[in-house]
Amino acid sequence: MKHKLLHFLFRYGAIFVVIGVFVYFSLRLDNFLTASNIGDIMASISIVTFIALGVTFSLIVDGFDLSVGSTVSLTTVVTASMMVWYEMPMIVVIGVPLLIGALVGLLNALFIIKFRIPDLLATLAVMYIIAGIHKTYTKGYSINDHMLFPDGSKAPGVISTSFQTIGQGEFYIGSFTIPIPVLFMLLAIVAAHLLLRYTRFGRQLYMTGGNREAARLSGIRVNRIRTLAYVISGVCAAIGGILFTSRVGTGEIDAGAPLLMEAVAAVFVGFSVFGAGKPNVFGTFVGALLIGVLVNGLTMMNLQYYTHDIIKGTVLVLALSITFYVVNRGRSTSS
Repeated sequence: MKHKLLHFLFRYGAIFVVIGVFVYFSLRLDNFLTASNIGDIMASISIVTFIALGVTFSLIVDGFDLSVGSTVSLTTVVTASMMVWYEMPMIVVIGVPLLIGALVGLLNALFIIKFRIPDLLATLAVMYIIAGIHKTYTKGYSINDHMLFPDGSKAPGVISTSFQTIGQGEFYIGSFTIPIPVLFMLLAIVAAHLLLRYTRFGRQLYMTGGNREAARLSGIRVNRIRTLAYVISGVCAAIGGILFTSRVGTGEIDAGAPLLMEAVAAVFVGFSVFGAGKPNVFGTFVGALLIGVLVNGLTMMNLQYYTHDIIKGTVLVLALSITFYVVNRGRSTSS
């Protein structure tokens, strides 16, 4: 009976927790269950979801990317500076950050694959390097419209209204509206799910993460697959940075620092969704939704911001405890 209960919690616990948290806040807060607030929750988790998707790809190949938060911070200020400092066209504003995200992924792959540094240490080092670069680039200042430089001069540009539409606009389907970042998020979730489940590349990713040597012997170019996983992770983080800039309307320094932990929590909570026991796209989305609902509800309850991390950490520990207990129990039983 105990084993059956744990297995049930393993498969459906995260879903029930999301539903339970949603019902609790709906009963406690009058304005929680409104269309505008639900739209705000979905729009806010779109950024975390993109970052978490990147972490998901790195975990699938048995790695771990800690640099995604710093990548978000760097691409956020670069995106803003392209408009405010240099008045670049939209294609450059979006293209340069995506290229930076890909280069960060390649840098991670270089350290991990060529120099054989453990992924946690390599991406931790890259995290600090990128954090230093983005603060050096901005000299420690956030970037906003017509900002003043230390020498007293004024930046010539502004963050354009058309760019802000990406993060703040809405897509109309008859009388129904959906925030544009939510639409991007849903498309990304569907695309990533199809990629991982129904393509040869997706199967190679899981095979590489499951048994690298067996994958190599079966003809898979393991190093190439791992490199692409980290490049995807960097690009996803860059998309998160672009969405953050568009949603907030400024280039905030250290914007990605708090988002890293939320993304990691979302991915690991997703391990237990429907008993997957491994990184998966739908589980990552459910985890991001849980984190988003928690943050939104706690904020509306006017709880101090520093209590949010305690609650999010507790939820993560509970999810991981059930997930890894059941997974390890299953391995010991099969052996």
